[in-house]
Amino acid sequence: MNFPILSTLIFLPLLSSLFIFLSRDKKNNNSIYISLFSSIATFLLSLFLWYSLDNNSAEFQFVEEKSWINNYIKFKLGVDGISILFIVLTTFITPICIISCINSIKTRVKEFLIAILILETFMIGVFCSLDLVIFYLFFEAGLIPMFLIIGVWGGPRRVYSAFKFFLFTLLGSVLMLVAIIVIYWLTGTTDITEIYKIKIPKDYQNILWLAFLSSFAVKMPMWPVHTWLPDAHVEAPTAGSVILAAILLKMAGYGFLRFSIPMFPIASEYFTPLIYSLSIIAIIYTSLVALMQDDMKKLIAYSSVAHMGYVTLGIFTLTKQGIEGSIYQMISHGLISAALFLCVGVVYDRLHSRMISSYGGLVSYLPKYSFLFIVFALAALGLPGTSGFLGEFLVLTGAFQKSYLAAMLATFGVVLGAAYMLWLTKRVIFGTINNVEIKNLSDVNKSEIIMLATLAFFVIFFGFYPLPLMETFSVSVNSLIDNYQIALISN
Repeated sequence: MNFPILSTLIFLPLLSSLFIFLSRDKKNNNSIYISLFSSIATFLLSLFLWYSLDNNSAEFQFVEEKSWINNYIKFKLGVDGISILFIVLTTFITPICIISCINSIKTRVKEFLIAILILETFMIGVFCSLDLVIFYLFFEAGLIPMFLIIGVWGGPRRVYSAFKFFLFTLLGSVLMLVAIIVIYWLTGTTDITEIYKIKIPKDYQNILWLAFLSSFAVKMPMWPVHTWLPDAHVEAPTAGSVILAAILLKMAGYGFLRFSIPMFPIASEYFTPLIYSLSIIAIIYTSLVALMQDDMKKLIAYSSVAHMGYVTLGIFTLTKQGIEGSIYQMISHGLISAALFLCVGVVYDRLHSRMISSYGGLVSYLPKYSFLFIVFALAALGLPGTSGFLGEFLVLTGAFQKSYLAAMLATFGVVLGAAYMLWLTKRVIFGTINNVEIKNLSDVNKSEIIMLATLAFFVIFFGFYPLPLMETFSVSVNSLIDNYQIALISN
């Protein structure tokens, strides 16, 4: 394919944001239409890319390569069976965020839409990059629009939360930048495919692996550097929380798969017990913390940390089931967490409260909303028949092959997950009515039903029929594991 499809995917949202910036639209209607049309077009283009991908090849496809800085750094793009799914997830979630802002964003709508589209450009760029420097630029550039989304359109403590988010993630990435410079010094290139072939000397692998971990652990987030996430979620507008949970957290998991394991296989093997320990602590500790929350957004935020614990556990089992389960878990969590934050946003727009005590008995007055909320809550706890089940099942299957203790402790986290999600559902949807204003609330409107019903469809569809996703990344995962094992044997 001669058409530069990846560059088009990356820069189409950016071009659309420029059109919105130049438009004279006092009522914001044109801005919404342009952003919605652009995001849907980007999504359709990503579907075409997915359809055109050769699932039987583990090689990077649709590669674009141009010299950038005096031939030292290349603007190199490409996708494989792993990265394409994160691109499709990004382009799918973005139009939903734009639709959600119709109800939730009342001021500076034009600027908000520009920030969302620019952020989409950076997120797609992360998953397409085949050069370390280009990856780093996209990876860090996403901080700027997200910082503005939280800091300008967030809640009462938005400035504190925005700076905490920015400083945590930026400081974590400084060491990764140093590591990239060292890799260039060792190999003479920042081209990811070339580094795979050259291989990093084993004497440097441990320190470089830790440098990348410093960035990915914060972005994931892993315990104990997760404390920025609940604050960011609570203060962010609904669309900001959706993007943060559905996409930004997945960049770190993708980074482990794209960099940590293939570039530093010996270090990955050496530090596996550390990742197991941090993952188990995240699963159990944050699940217990979620049980104690009285704010719906905080509860869902802590549950995200627990679910990301399963992702890191699965990745570093370094088994086919574990890695496939972690990828499936990330895609599934992207859909489910987005839906749960949208559900919180729906009732917050009506009652202006996120406190669980403000609700109760919603099933009597908001039956459509209650049905959809229950679907997503059951998916979040891993009910069979939903996408949330298969990812956790595969991760635990892979974990049992490597460590019975880690697998058993992680299984206990499944019980805790069921506890906090059912406890949340009981207090919000069922029970007695704690607030008389609930009787005056309206059920989901047309735009809300479109968003939530679409997400519910895919959560259930991929719960019963995971084959489209599994076929896409299976060959790439096999190649990752084979190369990892060959690297260990050769050293």
